[in-house]
Amino acid sequence: MLIKLRQSSECNEADVTPESIYLSRRTFMSTAAAVMALSSVPVWAQSATGERYAEVEPGKAPSWLAERIAATKWNAVTVKGEALTPFQDATHYNNFYEFGADKSDPAANAGSLKTEPWSVVIDGEVGKPGRYALEDFLKPYQLEERIYRLRCVEAWSMVIPWIGFPIAALLNKVGPTSAAKYIRFETLKDPQSMPGQRSNFGLIDWPYVEGLRLDEAMHPLAILAVGMYGRELPNQNGAPLRLVVPWKYGFKSIKSIVRISLVSEQPQTTWQSIAAQEYGFYANVNPTVDHPRWSQARERRLPSGLFSPNVRETQMFNGYADEVANLYSDLDLRKNY
Repeated sequence: MLIKLRQSSECNEADVTPESIYLSRRTFMSTAAAVMALSSVPVWAQSATGERYAEVEPGKAPSWLAERIAATKWNAVTVKGEALTPFQDATHYNNFYEFGADKSDPAANAGSLKTEPWSVVIDGEVGKPGRYALEDFLKPYQLEERIYRLRCVEAWSMVIPWIGFPIAALLNKVGPTSAAKYIRFETLKDPQSMPGQRSNFGLIDWPYVEGLRLDEAMHPLAILAVGMYGRELPNQNGAPLRLVVPWKYGFKSIKSIVRISLVSEQPQTTWQSIAAQEYGFYANVNPTVDHPRWSQARERRLPSGLFSPNVRETQMFNGYADEVANLYSDLDLRKNY
């Protein structure tokens, strides 16, 4: 269970402005009663009345998942004073190379992904290994809405309302052995439904692999997500199950997970294998350590345009330093990038 401690990155519901209200913030903020009313209404109810997520496309979740999402603990974690990224931007500007190299390719091509049935294998250094149908995999956990910043290594960023549960809850259930030091994640490999896997883009050796140190995975902010914007994950955003680690660059948050392995040695991740000098295992957001080909000191927050650039300073650990910096107190973050 997540023990919620108020940190500098958290706030009350009223501090996170919905996109539709952000555009008319002056009018909205002029009436204190309206603010109080909004903060007291659950996000799911706001969605139903058109006050939150009004422009979000209807989902196609199976009935069992729709019921679980409806019972979500809304706004379990939020960010302070930052508007949500519009759903259209969050779902049509993506890196998911299994469906193509361009940002628009995942939305255009991911309809071929079949997410039912879906199973997840838990194996390795774990007391309770097995293959779980997704419905059974999720059954023990309370879903929560976590509004997190997302920072891409390419220096663009978003603010996304995810729906998921802490990885720690899963690990406590399956019981890592004393030999488990890392957790390895693996994406679906299915060239028939994933056209990018039929190409030679970037010399990627499919399936896509990512990993975390075990203490990173156990941190309360690290979650497995099954939804966003009050509905299930769209295919292009990693349906039906993805990792979200908000203090790390976005490529760490692996999508469409089919295998979770507890291992004793640091796993070799996909981008490490391709370009270790550019994409390290830790991949913590760090404005003082530049990518070899561009600065990481600033970022472009979407939506952003040529005539209305939305550029801001990048925060250490993506703004979550108070919560996670202690994980790396013994590391040189310039070497362990």
